[in-house]
Amino acid sequence: MRKLAYALVALLVLSHLEAEACTNIIITKGASADGSCMISYAADSHWLYGELYFHPAADWKAGAKLHVIEWDTYKPLGYIDQVSHTYQTVGNMNEHQLIIGETTWGGREEQVDPAGIMDYGNLIYITLQRAKTAREAIQTIVDLANTYGYPSEGETFSIADKDEAWVMDLVGKGPDNKGIVWVARRIPDGYICAHANQARITKFPLDDPETLYAPDVISFAREKGWFDGKDEDFSFREAYCPLDFGTVRGCDARAWSAFNILCDGQFTYEENGVELTESSQKWLDYAMGYDLQGEMPLWVKPSRKITVKDVADVMRDHFEGTPMDMRTDIGAGGNACPYRWRPMEFRYEGKTYVNERAIATQQTGFWFVAQSRGWLPDEIGALQWFGCDDAATSYLTPIYTNTKKVPECLRVGNGNLLQYSPTSQFWICNRVTNACYRMYDQMEPVVRKEIDAFENDQMFSRIPQIDELLLKVYNGRSGRHPGRRGAVRRVLRGLTNYTVQTASDQFAAWVKLEETLLVKFIDGNVKAQNGDGSFKHSEYNEGTPDGLTQPGYTDKWKEAVVKDHGEVLEIR
Repeated sequence: MRKLAYALVALLVLSHLEAEACTNIIITKGASADGSCMISYAADSHWLYGELYFHPAADWKAGAKLHVIEWDTYKPLGYIDQVSHTYQTVGNMNEHQLIIGETTWGGREEQVDPAGIMDYGNLIYITLQRAKTAREAIQTIVDLANTYGYPSEGETFSIADKDEAWVMDLVGKGPDNKGIVWVARRIPDGYICAHANQARITKFPLDDPETLYAPDVISFAREKGWFDGKDEDFSFREAYCPLDFGTVRGCDARAWSAFNILCDGQFTYEENGVELTESSQKWLDYAMGYDLQGEMPLWVKPSRKITVKDVADVMRDHFEGTPMDMRTDIGAGGNACPYRWRPMEFRYEGKTYVNERAIATQQTGFWFVAQSRGWLPDEIGALQWFGCDDAATSYLTPIYTNTKKVPECLRVGNGNLLQYSPTSQFWICNRVTNACYRMYDQMEPVVRKEIDAFENDQMFSRIPQIDELLLKVYNGRSGRHPGRRGAVRRVLRGLTNYTVQTASDQFAAWVKLEETLLVKFIDGNVKAQNGDGSFKHSEYNEGTPDGLTQPGYTDKWKEAVVKDHGEVLEIR
C-alpha cells in the first residue's frame, strides 16, 4: 500500500519549494533552559546571500516615504508612508527583543496579488522597525499587507518577544482583492512549534484571546468555494494550502524531525483539553507522505528544557536515525554525503522519485538562532547567533542586536553570489562546506569538532560572562558612575566590541581551518595529526607525512559498484 500511495502522489512535488525552502523552530520561554524565547531560521534559497542586515534607529520627518524593494529579487515595488521613529534592527531581530522568521508555502496560485507592494520580506523587516512586541508585530503585519497589498505567496511567520511566542499563517486574496487572510496562535508556554514551507494551522478556536484571525478568514474561503462546512470545522490549511505528497515529505517532514529530536521520540500534546504522550512513530507515515490524514500536532512539549545549542544542532539535521536518513542510501555516494542536488525529484524509467530535503541543506544563505531574554534589559538581552551557508558545517557567532557596528565579514555589500570576497563569512563557510561534500564522512567530524568547541564555549561560558559584566555596567556597579546615559553608552560600546571581535576572530579561525582541510584530506588521503594539531611527519623529513591513511568508501557504495560492474572489476 505504501508503494502504491507513493507512486500515485510522487508527481505532486511542488517546484516552488526549490526556490523558497526554509525551516523555523520556535521555543517558548517555559520550554527553554534559560527562560528565553527562541526562534531559529534558515534562509534556504539559491538566490539569497549570507549577510547581516543592519538598520540603526532613526527619526523621520512628517510626510517621509519609504521605498519598498522586494527582498529576494531587488525589484522596486513602490512607496509607503514612513513612521516618525523606527527601531534598530540587526538581521531578524530588533532592539526591543522582537524576533520574526518565516517559511514560504505557496498556496493557491490565484491568491497572489501582483499589484501589491508589501512582499513577505518587507513585512518582516519593516515590522521589526515599527513593533515592540509579538502582538504589535501581528497587527503591524496585517495593517501593512491590507493597506498596501501583498504580492507574495503564502507564508508562516514565527514571532516572539520576551514573553510570548506566536505562529502565524497568512496568504493573499488575489489580484482583485487587496490584503490577506490570516490566523495567528500563541504557542502555550512550555511548548515548542516548528514549520517548514507548509501551512501549519488547521482548526482553531473562534473565541480564544490567544488566537487572532482575519474577520473574513472563513467567509473568504466560502466565497471562493474552498470551504462549505460549519465555522467551527474550518481549517486554514485545508482551505488555503491543501496537503499533497510534496508539501508533507519535502516540508512537514522537517517539522516532524525537529520535534522528534527535541522530544526524544515522544510527542506530548493536547487534544480536546487532555494532554497525551505518543511515540513520534505515530506520525512517521504522515511525515513520509504516505498517510496525509495523520495530522501532526501544531505544538508539542519537549522532553527536557531546550538550550540554544540544542536548537542550533537540530538545524543541522539530515534525518539521521530515521528511514529518511540521507547518509545511508547509494545517493550518499562513497563517503555518506547527506545531500542531494536540486531539483527535488528525478524521473527514471517512467517513475518519479524524491531527492530528500532535510533541515540542513546546501543552499542556505544565512541562518540563526535568536534569543529574547526578558530577564536582561533590552540593550543586553537581544541576542542572536548568526551563521552563513549550510548549517551542518558552519558556525554560529554571537551578535548582540544593539551593536553599533556589524562585523566586516558579515557587512552588507561584502561580496555577493556572483562576486567572491576573501573577507566574507559566507564565502569562507562555503569553501569549508563544499570541501566537506567531497569526503563527508571523513571531513565533517573534523569541522563539527571545531564548531562544537566554539559554540559551547560561547554559549555556556563567554556570553554569560559578558552578560554579567555588561549588566554591572548597566546597573552602575562597575566602579564608575557615569550616569544612566553614560552607562548605556558603555554597555553598547562593550557589546559592539565583543560582537565584532568575536566574529572577526572566528572568521580567521575558519580561514585557517580550510587550509587544514586542504592539507589533511588532499587527494582522498587522510594525514595524521598530533595532539596540538600539527601534522605528523617522518623522522627524516618534516615535509613527508607519517601515519597517512586512505579510508576508501562505504560498504553501501562497494555493494552498488560490485552489482553494477563487478564482473569487470573483480580480481582473479
